[in-house]
Amino acid sequence: MIAATVTRETLLDSVADGPRTLTDCTLDEGDFSGLDLGDTTFERCSLRRVRLDGANLTGARFRRCRGPEASFVQADLSDAIMTGCDFSNGLLRRARLTSARIEGTKLTGADLTDAGVLGATFAEVLFAFARLPGLSLRKAKLVRIDFSDADLRKSDFRGALFEDCSLRNATLEGCRFEQADLRGADLGGIELRDARLFRGAVISRLQAAELLSQLGLEVR
Repeated sequence: MIAATVTRETLLDSVADGPRTLTDCTLDEGDFSGLDLGDTTFERCSLRRVRLDGANLTGARFRRCRGPEASFVQADLSDAIMTGCDFSNGLLRRARLTSARIEGTKLTGADLTDAGVLGATFAEVLFAFARLPGLSLRKAKLVRIDFSDADLRKSDFRGALFEDCSLRNATLEGCRFEQADLRGADLGGIELRDARLFRGAVISRLQAAELLSQLGLEVR
């Protein structure tokens, strides 16, 4: 177990013999880019503006960490787990999140452009105002995911199941929703001209009525 403030040098020394658990550590604004931190556990650590660009974080565990504006650009987070964390405004561009599990985590305003999320699972994640263009969540089960005001252009939600999620005011240009079950999604703010995106998807009568109300039609 490592405590207190961690520098690049002390972290290199600590992981020389294998993965370690960092508990209540401060890594704020440190540059740990390119390090091999596979299977390392970060417990209640402060990661504000930390740089982990290109780092190997396969199998890493982030538990109740706070890292606003943390940078994971091109990092390998395959099989990583994030639970109860705050990575608001984080940078995960081109990060690999294959089979990662992200739960109860804030990614408000985060940038996941070109991130690879094959096999990743998300539950109770706040993606409000996040940049997620081209996100592929085909056949995913999405539980309590808030995509409100997010940039979801050209994302693939075919066959996805939405449970207690929000797409309110999200940018959906070019998205695919064929065979998706959207009955558990808040579609508020979606304009009627975007309704064609939901062709082949399942929506509720209430959702259909809300869309048609924009034409002045009343569904009874």
